Amino acid sequence: MSEIFVFGHQNPDTDAIGAAISFAYLQKELGKNTVPVALGTPSEETQYALDYFNVPAPRVIEEAGSQTKQVMLVDHNEFQQSVADIKDLSILAVVDHHRIANFETADPLYYRAEPVGCTSTIIFKMFKESNVVIPTQIAGMMVSAIISDTLLFKSPTCTEEDIQAANELAAIAEIDLNGYGLDMLKAGTNLSDKSAEVLLDLDAKSFPLGDKNVRIAQINTVDFNDILSRQDELEATMNAEITANGYEMFILIITNILDSDSELLVLGNSLDKVEKAFNISLENNRSFLKGVVSRKKQIVPQLTEAFN
Repeated sequence: MSEIFVFGHQNPDTDAIGAAISFAYLQKELGKNTVPVALGTPSEETQYALDYFNVPAPRVIEEAGSQTKQVMLVDHNEFQQSVADIKDLSILAVVDHHRIANFETADPLYYRAEPVGCTSTIIFKMFKESNVVIPTQIAGMMVSAIISDTLLFKSPTCTEEDIQAANELAAIAEIDLNGYGLDMLKAGTNLSDKSAEVLLDLDAKSFPLGDKNVRIAQINTVDFNDILSRQDELEATMNAEITANGYEMFILIITNILDSDSELLVLGNSLDKVEKAFNISLENNRSFLKGVVSRKKQIVPQLTEAFN
């Protein structure tokens, strides 16, 4: 029986990695020959979780077709966020908590999407539904994913289901939820040694908005100035990315995980649509967004409406 690859989106965050590991484990327990892989190396936040729970990082792939024809997607569905040869593969299952866009298959598949804060919350429910025991290490990666995606329950995407799942998983993983969670989030804000190119690619996704392609990156920090002091360097790199990839614009969301606010840095065309979407005026290509932390819920839907 050939292997079935399970993976999250490009530039994987903790949920993309954790969900791939946990869903692959669940499917293997249910009789599938599943293997977790990744479409990029783990971030420092994710590596903190992997090291803490002594879980090997999934191997990184750039394409899948030379190794398998069957895949399962977690934490994404949009093809431009997936593996390069996704259109040539047979998608057996999708588990996700994002919008559904640019997705189609030739064959029937298992598709589960729920409006919760984290894909790992859905997978937690699937473990319970299937009566499969969650090992400590797997529980650790799943609770880490929920902490990451909900910013320790501060994100507006967070639901009661996420909180309940996190508490149950924390008990299995034998951690103090708040203490571990804050340490993990802070581990992801150590950015001083990273180049502008790396910073802008840590957590970046491309979104088709109207007939345009928009790149939206997000960086977590505990001090805006740690990032904004490098604005000239970041802008030069963003402009280079716009030119090289034909983006309509490049938006960087800088999120303070302690205060739960964000600063936007925006370059490119159609800047009036950004101002319209958030009822702001950009000054020096920037604007402050109070209480905004979620790209999925507080950025992309508003931009989609503005572009449409």
